[in-house]
Amino acid sequence: MTEPSVHHGEFTIERNYDTAPEAVFAAWSSAEAKQQWFFGPVGKWTQLERRLDFRIGGSERVRGQITEGPVTSFGAYYHDIVANRRIVYSYDMHLDAQRISVSLATIQFKPHGKGTKLVLTEQGAFLDGYDDAGSREQGTRGLLANLDAALRR
Repeated sequence: MTEPSVHHGEFTIERNYDTAPEAVFAAWSSAEAKQQWFFGPVGKWTQLERRLDFRIGGSERVRGQITEGPVTSFGAYYHDIVANRRIVYSYDMHLDAQRISVSLATIQFKPHGKGTKLVLTEQGAFLDGYDDAGSREQGTRGLLANLDAALRR
């Protein structure tokens, strides 16, 4: 049996969108809108569950199956929401029944010309060698690229 381990990491991503903060914020605030960009690898992931109660004290759950692989599970709790300006939530990630991380995420929406500067900061505890801040940052950058594509549609 391997000894339990934890690695702490933090990253910040800044990204500009050509859409007003209200529209970028709205893409985070409903299950229908978020489903357009918050998902696993295209063609390699099938959604099993999605629910979102977007309010302070609310929660979110997204589960999916990687083709011929594990079930991924994202479970979040919303601590702070300031409409069109800020979202703060904590979440954990699982592969099948194995918890792989616990994180605190802060998303800020700042007016930037006619668009939005999004600033996402994540502080994570990555457990037992399953994940790390670098790979989580890479995955988050992919999700934010998906968000850009959804906003352009």
